[in-house]
Amino acid sequence: VHVAESGGGLVQPGGSLRLSCAASGFTFSRYYIDWYRQAPGKVREFVATVSNDGSSTIYADSVKGRFTISRDNAKNTVYLQMNSLKLEDTAVYYCKAVGASSWGQGTQVIVSS
Repeated sequence: VHVAESGGGLVQPGGSLRLSCAASGFTFSRYYIDWYRQAPGKVREFVATVSNDGSSTIYADSVKGRFTISRDNAKNTVYLQMNSLKLEDTAVYYCKAVGASSWGQGTQVIVSS
């Protein structure tokens, strides 16, 4: 199981970013995929999950209404569209196949004015 996150960067409060999670080494379309994040000095926390066919999603309360998780099984990729970003969204963002033990390297998101 291999996942690789990308799309992070520096953005002003209120801005948007789209993160990507490219997967390989497993049958992608069979797995739910989660996004997590870890802010400096804090534990890693759940952000969102998408079902294997993309029909069902769940969000942490802190991002509900601002973030959208989606997937393209033809491209083995999951996306996290992040809008109305806040300072507290600053973190390293990770994706993970539910049930898998391996994590990617993450992608850094910095929200700063």
